[in-house]
Parts: sequence; C-alpha cells; structure tokens
Amino acid sequence: MEAAKVLDAKGLSCPMPIVKTKKAIEELEAGEILEVHATDKGAKNDLTAWAKSGSHEIVDSTEEDDVLKFWIKKG
Repeated sequence: MEAAKVLDAKGLSCPMPIVKTKKAIEELEAGEILEVHATDKGAKNDLTAWAKSGSHEIVDSTEEDDVLKFWIKKG
C-alpha cells in the first residue's frame, strides 16, 4: 500500500502516538494515506477510536516483530 507519509511513533507511549498521528495527518490531503508505526499496545484501540471520531479510515493494520503498523486514509 502506497503511503503519502510514514510516521515513526515507535517507543512512544500514550498519548504521543495519537498526538503525532493527528499532526501528521493534518499535512495530508483528503484521501491520502498515512502509515503509522507504533510499539504501544494501546495504540490499536486508541488509533481506531481516533480515526473513527475524525472521519478517517484505517484501511489496513498489521503487527510484525512487536511493531504495530496502521494505514490511515484521511477523511
């Protein structure tokens, strides 16, 4: 999946992955994809709720080697 921007939020704990994701997605145009890498296990629920409340869409997510990866389409 082609992301317009990749955000490295590894090693950050709540609420920083959300704060950084919010700032990064503001730099994108509607419909563009932001790829987020996080290690905070709470990021899965946090980002899902945040995306829904902001009319964004998590189009995919994976976990490999304790790194959560999310692809968020800007609404």
